Amino acid sequence: MSKPKVLQIGPLTDRFQHNLAEHYDVTALWQQADPQAFLKEHGAGFELLATSARFGCSAEQLAALPNLKAISSFGVGYDSIAVDAARDRGIQISTTPDVLNDCVADLAMGLMIDTSRKLAASERFLRAGGWLKGNFPLARRVSGKRLGIVGLGRIGQAVVKRASGFDMEVRYHNRSKLNDSPYGYEANLLDLAHWADFLVLTCVGGASTHHIVNAQVLAALGPKGIVINVARGSVIDEQALVAALQDGTLGGAGLDVFEAEPQVPEALLSLDNVMLLPHVGSATEETRLQMEELVLANLAAFVERGQVLTPL
Repeated sequence: MSKPKVLQIGPLTDRFQHNLAEHYDVTALWQQADPQAFLKEHGAGFELLATSARFGCSAEQLAALPNLKAISSFGVGYDSIAVDAARDRGIQISTTPDVLNDCVADLAMGLMIDTSRKLAASERFLRAGGWLKGNFPLARRVSGKRLGIVGLGRIGQAVVKRASGFDMEVRYHNRSKLNDSPYGYEANLLDLAHWADFLVLTCVGGASTHHIVNAQVLAALGPKGIVINVARGSVIDEQALVAALQDGTLGGAGLDVFEAEPQVPEALLSLDNVMLLPHVGSATEETRLQMEELVLANLAAFVERGQVLTPL
């Protein structure tokens, strides 16, 4: 019996590639000499597609796959996938929600602690011999501070759960109020930024949230405020962020994502009031394995029953 055919947009781990190839006839699009020409000639032969939040599936690629029925994506972000075009054609899209909530929330909490207590900066101070010449400047506490969440979804709620151990007061900003939430709702993001000590971004990426954290929001957060981004780089206006950090109108930032990954603005690299991470929110052995397994499970469910397990 022949294996179902799967088109894979971009590579994941060797383990995933091996497991995918065990059950499917896999074509690696990134290995084709001219990927778009390949799709034009062979795209009609694929009903299944595997991708990730990084590689996505563009409208141009989708147009070259006239018989596509299901997309199984690694990650929770979907702004790199032509979602509207896929839905118009009845194509099912699955992501890997929930399994990465805890790790991303752990990282967000770690960034809050680091940027407020200046852990990395103080370690650099020690390693450079600064302690031999005097004490490291005082930092700021985390406990009891005001936490503003932008996007109180699964990951945002996991951040709030951790923040409760630090006795933090919580308010949130969403497109609409959550009727079952016990936390204060701010319909205006500027109002939330004025109130908050920490502004943590756990919202979706894409056009609806592009640069919603702009110069005005950063100024409202203020010279003692800290912004934490574990969402998408596009959510923050990076030029405005750099300017605010440089002139002191913003206290600090903890960033796991950037607008043009893996490129990071040179100006950020020289600043001591920002913590920079290479998009490692879900990068633990346990979580990445669960994400890989869920991509495979979504493909298998569609092949067996015509319905993915975790539809977008």
